[in-house]
Amino acid sequence: MKVLLIGSGGREHALAWKIAQSPLLEKLLNVPGNLGTGRFGQNVPFPLNHSEALVDLAQREAIDLAVIGPDNPLADGIVDAFNQGGILAFGPTAAAARIESSKTFAKEIMAEAGVPTARAHSFSDAAQAADFVRSSSQPWVVKADGLALGKGVIVAETVEETLAAIQTLAATPAGEVLLLEERLHGPEVSVLALCDGKRLAALPPARDHKRLRDGNLGPNTGGMGVVAPVDDVSADVLDQIVATCMQPVVDALLRRGAPFCGVLYAGLMLTAQGPRVLEFNARFGDPEAQALLPLIDNDLLAMMRDCAAGNLKPESLKRRKGYAVCVVLAADGYPGKPRKGDQISGVEAVEDNKVLIFHAGTRMGTDGLATDGGRVLGVTGLGATLKQARDRAYETANRIKFTGKQLRSDIGG
Repeated sequence: MKVLLIGSGGREHALAWKIAQSPLLEKLLNVPGNLGTGRFGQNVPFPLNHSEALVDLAQREAIDLAVIGPDNPLADGIVDAFNQGGILAFGPTAAAARIESSKTFAKEIMAEAGVPTARAHSFSDAAQAADFVRSSSQPWVVKADGLALGKGVIVAETVEETLAAIQTLAATPAGEVLLLEERLHGPEVSVLALCDGKRLAALPPARDHKRLRDGNLGPNTGGMGVVAPVDDVSADVLDQIVATCMQPVVDALLRRGAPFCGVLYAGLMLTAQGPRVLEFNARFGDPEAQALLPLIDNDLLAMMRDCAAGNLKPESLKRRKGYAVCVVLAADGYPGKPRKGDQISGVEAVEDNKVLIFHAGTRMGTDGLATDGGRVLGVTGLGATLKQARDRAYETANRIKFTGKQLRSDIGG
């Protein structure tokens, strides 16, 4: 198969690494790719917002399957363009991707499908949202309705913090509509599932760490580390999540004529009353992919092809035993204004086959490898136990050096 992989982050490096293991793969084109994806295929520098040109490229190269990593191209309708051009694509159409691109739409679907979630109120006017908060006399979780690179949620502790969060998010492009949501309590978990429009194949449950600093302190980021699987999610609880929180959404989208193909990602909280959905994403998470893909034991490319063709066999998914812990190394200044151009050392010295290093924000400078983004590298340790995977990840992460390196020390701790 000839595959076109769209995206340039750590998620796409992990996808390229996994796709390259398939005996079906004939050629892999990465658009635009990064230093990591270039090891498994040809990087093609190309803007992601030119859907017609991407379709032309896929047609010229006789691409058999397009795999879309990031959220923005999905929301903009890249899968629709591929479908119209006769190219099979793994990812939802723009109509189905609204489950992520509009939190208000996601709430509508959850209400229609009877999915357990937090109470929420939607506002297109920030002043009205602020008035509501004052009259309620309680803090709320404030969410920007649109895509915000994983930074569109502020969990406020007081009324004053809620009002400040409304001002902050209303000033962003994603915050034209705001959602005020009741705060739930309990541990969070992420469940990602391959989907063909009707059926789901759930991957091992994972736990992301969004805050910048240890102890879940500091600002929200795109993700500072992931653990998978999660021991407090039993097989029965996972089945419950799929049956009550995910399959009903897939069914509702199908009824609306927007079948969901790709990866449906449910961010949940395990409350005393049971699992509750916090949000949905419409693609592999980043860095969740760096921990989850190494735990899939079978041919991911074949399964993505089957999803795109509407022919997924959920029972065919095989999971490896053991654990994966991904620790993100971020640049100085992240998540605000990350510094670029700092020299990186220690990456090439890693020889442990139980440690994977995924490139996210790197470039090759005149003096070698250098930082080129907020999240620079993802270091994934694998092990038979959580401690073994964690120790391997941190041993390597601590050997990699660059000025201003930021990492959490409590991923999986």
